[in-house]
Amino acid sequence: MAEALLPRHLSSELDDALVSARVVNIIGPRQTGKTTLVRDLFHRGRYVTLDNSGTLAAMQSDALGQLRALAVEAGDQPVIVDEAQRCKPLALAIKQIVDENRRRGQFILTGSSNVFTTAEVADSLAGRVRTIRMLPLSAAEICRCAPAKLLDWASDDPRIETLPRIPKTSRDQYIDLIVRGGYPEIRELEGRQRNALYNDYINTIVDRDVADVMKIRKSDVMRKLIRQVAARTANELNVDAIGSDIGIQRATTEQYLDILTRLSLVERLGAWTSGEVSREVKQSKLHMLDTGIVAALRNLTPGTFMADANPTALGPLVETFTYTELLKNLPYQREHWTLHHWRGKRQEVDFLAEAGRTLIAIEVKATTSLDSKDIGNLRWFKSNGPGASWNVTGLIIYFGNDPLSFGDKIFGLPLSVFAAF
Repeated sequence: MAEALLPRHLSSELDDALVSARVVNIIGPRQTGKTTLVRDLFHRGRYVTLDNSGTLAAMQSDALGQLRALAVEAGDQPVIVDEAQRCKPLALAIKQIVDENRRRGQFILTGSSNVFTTAEVADSLAGRVRTIRMLPLSAAEICRCAPAKLLDWASDDPRIETLPRIPKTSRDQYIDLIVRGGYPEIRELEGRQRNALYNDYINTIVDRDVADVMKIRKSDVMRKLIRQVAARTANELNVDAIGSDIGIQRATTEQYLDILTRLSLVERLGAWTSGEVSREVKQSKLHMLDTGIVAALRNLTPGTFMADANPTALGPLVETFTYTELLKNLPYQREHWTLHHWRGKRQEVDFLAEAGRTLIAIEVKATTSLDSKDIGNLRWFKSNGPGASWNVTGLIIYFGNDPLSFGDKIFGLPLSVFAAF
């Protein structure tokens, strides 16, 4: 069985975190592989899961006593508590133990949301807890490749000849990769079975994980909100419009979106501003964090994107896929990058990655070929627009097979570059 497990890049992050913090907190959506990572790939420590009703009841009754007993069993290895968000007393008990014992690597927690939610506990554990987020499989993990260090490549001295070999990928293969998503077990299924399981997955999130974050009165409204987000992925966030479509007030919409963000199902991509305030839009973009879920909720299949069907639906899906790939690979870049989008009065850039005075401007094209017209926007942004005073590299991610250089540090790169490093 172990031979069939896909390696997770987060394994190295986990090892690093254990030598730098007393508590390692792994958060992310259910079924992304957190349990597999800490139980089947890590091969160390004393593992318990709060999915077990007896273990949960014991922990609820005496978290401090249970954790102390587990720590004795673990010796110098970590105590691993899976589904930690299910036990509210756990956070204070862990705080007391690590206050008394300064040894690093005492606990590994996993959960769909952060167990250290109260300001008191979070502040007192500052510097003692390292939180890392596990998202669905990246393209590189699916292909058993190293993390895609694309941003570091683009910020050094980018040249086509220094790129790794990029796998040849057809349009149909790109679409298949996108609609399958990154959930390890679900993505292996075909067609209707896969879509049905993704829909069941969302129901489980609403019925179970949402309650771990906050009690809500109308679970059916949360389901409608998730479908609205899926329909609007890669679009600018309009809270009032979403609330109007599902019949809830703005404050409730904001609250529910916050829950989905805390569960790592949704992300708001903030707007980058250059200081030209009057000409720039500051609205965030909304992205679902898995395109398989988007495809299932919208009933999108590979046939949806045939030339005689509705190919316009593909653009936002490819943009969201690119965003999730950038996000999943951020921890493995040499530099600390932050991601944004940018829109001016007439132009926009899908993504801006910023580190120091360097910007990587990225546009996404769901086409198999590029020409000089496709680079006009990036060339303007870099030479005459807000990027003129920055060190800017421009990238166009597209459905082709060949990396292209357009001069002036502007490149066309196949989407499969994310599985090339």
